[in-house]
Amino acid sequence: MTELCPVSVGQKVPDFTMETYEPETGAFGKVSLAQVMERKRWVVLVFYPANFTFVCPTELADLAERQAELKELGCEVVSVSTDTKYAHYSWRYQEKLLEQVNYIMAADPTGAVAKLFGIYDFQSGLALRGTFIINPEGMLVSSEIHYYSVGRDANELMRKIRGFQYVYAHPDEVCPAKWQPGQRTLTPGQKLIGKVHEGLR
Repeated sequence: MTELCPVSVGQKVPDFTMETYEPETGAFGKVSLAQVMERKRWVVLVFYPANFTFVCPTELADLAERQAELKELGCEVVSVSTDTKYAHYSWRYQEKLLEQVNYIMAADPTGAVAKLFGIYDFQSGLALRGTFIINPEGMLVSSEIHYYSVGRDANELMRKIRGFQYVYAHPDEVCPAKWQPGQRTLTPGQKLIGKVHEGLR
């Protein structure tokens, strides 16, 4: 992969390919963005700093608790670090917190994909905690980046995915803060300017 400027929210994500360890089958493989786009699925990329660390397994276990829901929502979940696929294989079986992880574990040892998303730490050679949601058209719709010391919450990820899927299906509407499925959305227009309070009632 040639080095590119980091992709921004609202832009189409260039294709990339990574080697993988796939716990569901127990096999090594490869994943490419183009391959997932052909199936018209959403992509959830979850970068983390390194295997055999401390916060990382708690995050991956938290995500694993939601993997059935994510699959039902048409999402392809891919966890990514700069470790190799062999290290993923070893860590998956040694760390008990990862026993339920069945989503793809991708290897980015050169940091090429982390650089594409602007989260490669050149001082450490690791990726920051980055979560990226890509819609079925290949557009980056959400970017969340944490420094090393604070883990993420899969509940908020689920809320964001459902929100982006709702507006993908209803492009004339927007989801307000803390929106959950079934709650009122807003339809932007001149009549709503300065009257959002009324629009939420």
